[in-house]
Amino acid sequence: MPSLDGKVAIVTGGRRGIGRAIADGLAAEGARIAILDVVEAEEAAAAYDGGLGLAGDVSSETDTVRMVEAVASHFGRIDILVNNAAIFAALKMAPFTDISLDDWNRVLDVNVGGVFLMCRAVVPHLRQQGAGRIVNISSGSFFRGVPFMLHYVTSKAAVIGLTRALARELGPDNICVNAIAPGYTVTEATLEQDEAHLHVGATSIDARALRREERPEDLVGTAVFLCGPGSSFITGQTFAVDGGAHFQ
Repeated sequence: MPSLDGKVAIVTGGRRGIGRAIADGLAAEGARIAILDVVEAEEAAAAYDGGLGLAGDVSSETDTVRMVEAVASHFGRIDILVNNAAIFAALKMAPFTDISLDDWNRVLDVNVGGVFLMCRAVVPHLRQQGAGRIVNISSGSFFRGVPFMLHYVTSKAAVIGLTRALARELGPDNICVNAIAPGYTVTEATLEQDEAHLHVGATSIDARALRREERPEDLVGTAVFLCGPGSSFITGQTFAVDGGAHFQ
């Protein structure tokens, strides 16, 4: 029997890239999939048998509550939350003195506020099941202190802090909260970006023990494990999945 048979998984930012690969991996293990994204969520969810797609902004309290309640109503339960939605590829690399306050706030609102709001909306449903899994997608940029992306790196560091504190808080509810920190991952979105972004991707390979590009599929095994029964005694951890760029 598939390890996630009958489970319901929400994947934010799941229409393409890392989110889509993780959703594919969870579906292959029997999970029923809800894709939450700002656009084309319904089209993405159509790839899954009985999948549900909902459009909305994870930084909006109204949207997160609406989407989560729609998932619960549609499937009758929620077991897994993968917080993948984030602003990254659209950002221009720049000295921190050139980052506007509006840009700073928008990145933090989505990349951290979105995780907070989604967890707050989903946790009551996980408590109803007596167990649950939350997997937050952070970034290896936190370990490296990547320059010229201060808002992004700060947001992903905050995700790790959120993961640890929330794991303590939700442990008594048998809800495991963990994070994955990918290295620079080649996706449709990153390939569309400027030369500075592409240079970061190229140089990141040299820092890895496994010297090749990282692709969304490289994250699937870890994500599926953290959502499944084999990780029932693991919480508060951050797993660097970056080809050996960082050792912990």
